[in-house]
Amino acid sequence: MFTGIIEEIGHVKSLHRGAKSFTLEVEADLVMQGTQVGDSIATNGVCLTVTTMTDHGFTADVMPETVQRTALGQLKAGSPVNLERALSLQTRLGGHIVSGHIDGTGRISDRRQDDNALWLTIECDSHLLRYIIEKGSITIQGVSLTVARVDAQSFAVSLIPHTQAATTLHSARVGDLVNLENDIIAKYVEKLLGKAPSDNGIMQKLAENGFL
Repeated sequence: MFTGIIEEIGHVKSLHRGAKSFTLEVEADLVMQGTQVGDSIATNGVCLTVTTMTDHGFTADVMPETVQRTALGQLKAGSPVNLERALSLQTRLGGHIVSGHIDGTGRISDRRQDDNALWLTIECDSHLLRYIIEKGSITIQGVSLTVARVDAQSFAVSLIPHTQAATTLHSARVGDLVNLENDIIAKYVEKLLGKAPSDNGIMQKLAENGFL
């Protein structure tokens, strides 16, 4: 699990592509502290397992499912990436609960500066938008953000100067593909509400408490 608070911007050193997958080598410093082979590092929001470690970075295998679901396939040598180590019991949960399991991708349709804030509007499919609510949480490229606006085909976020400086989103351009992870709580709630009433009385309890 992660928080969506980026610890470091790393850089892709190399990609070794297979038929449908690839091995990613990332240059980093801060996130290597205390890291061991087998640990998880969120890379642009994607939970990757460290397979080998170098003096200044790590390598990870990206399987076909991840290539299809995320924008990692667009990376190339030199690309900057947002990095975060998995949270520990001592970590402050400054963002929100992030699994590192990408739900899909969106495309930046608008970018504008509003005084010290950077607004990004992102278009995405309806199966992703259904979980996005105004003032709710969304993870974009591994960054925990608050949704400022939602409409029928897109949503918008506003980035403070610190987020702009500490993540790769400051260089996001119109047309860029970005990784999106919906709020996991919304997905679990939908799963429960979509089930037929069972012996545990979930639906009845929700109705009794004014949720239905």
